[in-house]
Amino acid sequence: MKLLLVKHEELVEKISQKIIEANNVMREEIVQQLFSYDGPFSEVLRRNVEVARTKDLPLCQDTGFVEFFIFIPFNAIFERTIQESCDEAVKKVYSSKPYRYSVVSDPLYERKNTRTNTPSICHIFHWDEEKLQIRLLIKGGGSENLTTLSMLSPTAGEEELMGKIIEHVARHGSKGCPPLRVGVGVGGSADKAMLLSKLALTYSLNDVNPDPRYESLERRISEKLNQLRIGFQGLGVGPTVFSVHILQAPTHIANLPVAVSFDCYLSRIGVVEVEPVRIESR
Repeated sequence: MKLLLVKHEELVEKISQKIIEANNVMREEIVQQLFSYDGPFSEVLRRNVEVARTKDLPLCQDTGFVEFFIFIPFNAIFERTIQESCDEAVKKVYSSKPYRYSVVSDPLYERKNTRTNTPSICHIFHWDEEKLQIRLLIKGGGSENLTTLSMLSPTAGEEELMGKIIEHVARHGSKGCPPLRVGVGVGGSADKAMLLSKLALTYSLNDVNPDPRYESLERRISEKLNQLRIGFQGLGVGPTVFSVHILQAPTHIANLPVAVSFDCYLSRIGVVEVEPVRIESR
């Protein structure tokens, strides 16, 4: 059987570079959205983008925690565990750049800062491609606090689903540094829906669900949310959301979980791809 070897040092280097890029350089599709906005503080927001890019500084002081979605070939082997490689990359970047450490070791009691921004959060999937793909999301606390899960009746339809999302954004959307990117997970178990909603945030603005029914739903939710007129930074001017992405999964006959995750207007995401070394085994 052919084995695929993923080298630790190469993986750490590629992840490190992508984390820096995501933190410091606004993606072009977001730049276009920002420069089409001419409302309050528009010049300040634009200047922030230029200073971050040219001065090797983060776009936001909340440099968040790093969440990885890792797609692994079934026949891949690693020199170190994937968690170790991801954590080493995060520690390397956050200790060498002026990035804030945002991870505490215990969630409830001591809440001591780990001072490395690790451990990172790794979600592992297997696929039939022969390359390793890592989708990363740098997640700030404000948008993360907006995450929500609803367990709808299995008889619920589009209108009830849309209503839940619209109601939540109307009440809390201004707290997440809008315009927001909205990820929706529908189906699976409760935890599966949550995972899908997070994964949905790693896609580009123009990506759409391949199922035309869900693509239509994405578009209609986006239109409804923009009618809220929350606008840039909650100031009532410009869009409320940049995009809505839905990922769906089969579910139990008695369940309809709907999870919603949010990302701030900076949209600090990236994709790392590694071509493993091919090893012929006997």
